Amino acid sequence: MWWIGNVILVVVVVPVLVALLNRVLAALERIRAAADDVLAGGLALIDEVDTTPELLARTDQTIAEVADGAVRYAGSVGKLLN
Repeated sequence: MWWIGNVILVVVVVPVLVALLNRVLAALERIRAAADDVLAGGLALIDEVDTTPELLARTDQTIAEVADGAVRYAGSVGKLLN
């Protein structure tokens, strides 16, 4: 009678386990592909981030130039209004 249990195990349980394992492995492959895409994108951004200090220095210089022009403009407008 124990052979009935073995048959049920082989015919029912093993295919179900194989199907579940297949689904888990497929999901794992999709996660791995997404992680590889994220890594590739991050590596591509490194070149953009390396120039950040120079860009910040240029921004500070531009802000200073605009501030000087605004002060001169406000002084001229102030003279005209007085």
